[in-house]
Formats: sequence, structure tokens, C-alpha cells
Amino acid sequence: MIDKVVANAEVAIQDITSGMTLMLGGFGLCGIPENCINALVNKGIDQLTCISNNAGIDDFGIGLMLKKRQVKKMISSYVGENAEFERQLLSGELEVELIPQGTLATRCMAAGYGMPAIFTPAGVGTEVAEGKEIRNFNGKEYLMEMAFDADFALVKAWKGDTAGNLIFRSTARNFNPVMAMAGKITIAEVEHLVQIGDLDPDQIHTPGIYVHRIFEGKGYEKRIEQLTVRQR
Repeated sequence: MIDKVVANAEVAIQDITSGMTLMLGGFGLCGIPENCINALVNKGIDQLTCISNNAGIDDFGIGLMLKKRQVKKMISSYVGENAEFERQLLSGELEVELIPQGTLATRCMAAGYGMPAIFTPAGVGTEVAEGKEIRNFNGKEYLMEMAFDADFALVKAWKGDTAGNLIFRSTARNFNPVMAMAGKITIAEVEHLVQIGDLDPDQIHTPGIYVHRIFEGKGYEKRIEQLTVRQR
């Protein structure tokens, strides 16, 4: 068996270079690959196309990469928590493709399944459909969307083993599993790295066949975008 375990994020992302297309898992700030993002920021590469449900916040997550002008294009479904993203979008510094959230997830899934495209009713009759093929099935119009083509997928799991099998927790399952399937090379950072046989096979969400590199991360902050608490 090929050893998939690497020492840290810096080693895991060493062959990611400027101009590549990256998938970054997570939902909001939940389940984002914090260590990999920090390593990318420190590496200083740029002209990246990033596929992610959202763009982080100004001082955390993908927001750190935006701050250093490392992202050329952002493909997302929700971007409402990042003032720097808004500034770059309005000034024309950042190319943005906003797509429906379900379409984002399904285009990831299609890539993982080896499907070139999907058909969805979401976006028909809106700006999302401009320049794209529309077909009629049983009297209803569907928009053709292409599967994503990402060089790397960076995901974060709660627990993984040395064969690359992954278990996600709660909201972190929203995009991490489908992105793990979809990247040409998938890098997984985990909170707890265990030996083969330590995970209950019935609890595994992503089989190790999809994962090329894995490491145990450290220093997770697990921030919340907008902390709302009940008044006493």
C-alpha cells in the first residue's frame, strides 16, 4: 500500500502552483481546511481559481488568500460575510461566478462520478443561464452545467486513518465529501489521525480510494462567522 500520510500542510501542498484550480471544502467556516489555507497563504502563490461554497471572512479562511491577492477567480454560492471580497468584486479585481448551492454540490458530485455534465432546472431564465445550453425534458427546461475540473481538492475531516478513510462531523459533511471525490488530487487534513482498523467501517463517509494525501492538523480555531447569543 502506498503511504498517504505526510507530515504537515506545507508538505501536502508543496506541488500546488500559481494558476491552478482548487476546491476547498467546508460550509461557512465549519469544516474548512484551515491548515492548508494557511500554508497556501505562506507559500504566496497567486492566480488561483477557488471553488468553495463561500469565501470565508476578512481575516479567516479563504478571506486570508483574498487579502493577499492570491485568488483570480472565485466560484461560490454564498459570499455575504466578506467585505474584502465585496471590494475586489466591485473594483473588478476579482472574477466571480455565483451559482446556486445545489448546482455547486452537484457539479462536484458529477466530477467525482466521472460525469461530464448535469442538467438542472435551477437557473433557467436567469443570468445563470446566459451562454449555456438548455434542453427540454418532458416539457420542462433544464440547464446544462459542466462538471468541475479541479487540480486539487482540499478537505478537512474530524477523523481519518492512514489509508485515507475519512469521517466528517455534522455541517462539515455539506461539501467536504463531494469535493473529496472530485479533485484530481485530494488532500485531507484531519483532527485525529488513527491507524487502519481503528475506524468503524460503517461510519466512514469518504473511502480512502479518493484521498491521495492525509495529515493530522493542529491549532484549529473553528470560528463562527456571526456569533449570536441570547440576551440574559
